[in-house]
Amino acid sequence: MNCRLGCGACCISPSISSAIPGMPEGKAAGQRCIQLDENNLCLLFGQPERPKVCADFGAEEWVCGTNNEQAMLILTDLETSTR
Repeated sequence: MNCRLGCGACCISPSISSAIPGMPEGKAAGQRCIQLDENNLCLLFGQPERPKVCADFGAEEWVCGTNNEQAMLILTDLETSTR
C-alpha cells in the first residue's frame, strides 16, 4: 500500500529512540516529530538525514488501517503493547 499523504500517524504515535534533526534524543510516543509539517508531511522525506527507522517504515494495511484514525489507534496499540 502507499502511504496516505497527510496522515502522519507514524510520525506521532510511536517512540523513536534514534536522533532526529532537531530532536537529538529522539521522540517519545505520542509526541509529534519536529520534522512533521502543518500538513502532516515529513520535511525529511527522501533526504539523507532522515533517520533509518523512518526510512525503513513501510505503510501496510495491518499497521495503517484504512484511514488516518485507524492508523493512530493501531500504532498506539502496537507502541503500548511492545514497551
